[in-house]
This record gives sequence, structure tokens and C-alpha cells, in this order.
Amino acid sequence: MVSLKTAQEIETLKKSGAILKSLLHELSLRAREGTSLTELDSFARSFAKKHSAHPAFLGYRPEGARHAYQAAICTSLNETVVHGVPHQYRLVLGDVLKIDAGIIYEGMYTDSATTVVIGKPSPQVKRLISATRKALDEALSIIKPGKTVGDIGWVIERRAHLEHCKVLHALTGHGVGYELHEDPPIYNYGTRGEGMVLREGMVLAIEPMFSLSSEDIVQQSDESYASADGSLTAHFEHTVVVTKRGHLVVTA
Repeated sequence: MVSLKTAQEIETLKKSGAILKSLLHELSLRAREGTSLTELDSFARSFAKKHSAHPAFLGYRPEGARHAYQAAICTSLNETVVHGVPHQYRLVLGDVLKIDAGIIYEGMYTDSATTVVIGKPSPQVKRLISATRKALDEALSIIKPGKTVGDIGWVIERRAHLEHCKVLHALTGHGVGYELHEDPPIYNYGTRGEGMVLREGMVLAIEPMFSLSSEDIVQQSDESYASADGSLTAHFEHTVVVTKRGHLVVTA
């Protein structure tokens, strides 16, 4: 069932989103050659505590998972696109790092992700990251009451095709706000005019996930997901509120 947030709840989501925006910015600055993934996770825990917030991923156990998640953020390297668990690995030049984070502030959840390249990206990595970021921006730009989830998916998939990238079909965006994952699922592909109609008060996490050459994923031993053919991946995400006349991106 899709929930509609009140004006007061949206004000709290704006505060939650501002904390998360700052956290991802700081993590992006700290993600450099020689930094360990656990150092990034430790920073995220301290940052959330400093801002009277709680990491939304810490202790979260999605349906079907064997264990609750034991970190504050997801750090997914290279072919891994989401749910990568921080460990002692130290970043090296050429790594493509996806940082995904969520914040709970005064009971309201926000969710956002970014992709960082360690060092100078290759032309194909530039293309992949640019395409995924553009897909998110273009999807957000159309959000308003009366549009559909199919419209969002169509825009994202179109950008992947134009940039000769692949949508990782099994992974989706979602509703967010009272919980980390709510209805509706937001597919990164679709048909214009089809699917659930957007309404004022809906809060969505829009998150295109692209790879260079595969539409399929595999689940790894740590329950993270990677492209089936080992090709590099990118991931960007924002939390957006559907407003009376358009939208408000609370994590941007």
C-alpha cells in the first residue's frame, strides 16, 4: 500500500535529506586512494550520531536476507552495484565506488547514493557515470502528479540506450519515508503512461543502476549484487517528494 506523507512529515524529510546530502558529500571527499572502506563506514556512523540521526541500513534485514546488515553504508566496488559491505580493502586508482546511504531522522527515512571514481576515469567509465547521473536527473525532472512510474522507467531506460549502457533490470527504486523500503517499486525501465499514477505526498527513492554491458545480476557471498558479466557499474539515487505542482528532491 502506498503512503502519502503530510506537510509536517515532509518538513522532517527535508531535514533528514539535508543530513544525508552532507554525509554523502563528505564520504565522496574521503573516498581516495589508500582509504579503507571500513574508514568510510566509521565516518558515516560518527557523522550520523553528531547530527542526532541514525544510519538506516545498520541492523536492517530485508526480506530474504540471511542476516541483518552490519554497516552504516553500502560500499560497492567496480562490477558490484549495490549492497556491498564495507571491509578492510583500501581503495586504489581506477576503482569505481558506489556509496549508498540512508538516514533516519525524527522517525523519517531518506535514501541516496553516488558513484565516485578513484583517480582519473577512463572514457568508458566517464560515459557510464555520466549516463547514470543523467538518467537520474531526467527522471526527477518529469516527476509531478499525474505522471506514472512507467514514465520514470521509460526516461531512465531511454538514457541507457542513448549512451550504449545497460539497465540492471532486477534492481529497482522504491517508496521511502516511514520505512526504508515502501511501495511502489520504481523500475528502471517501462512504458510511458503505464503503472501507478503519481500523487501529491508520495515519497520515492529513484535510483538508476547501469552497467557497461549486462542487464543481468548475480548475488555474491556477502549478499551484494554485481553485473553478471563482471562489467563495471554505476548507481545514483535521490529521495524525491511529489508536490502539488511538481516535485522536491530532499537529498539534492
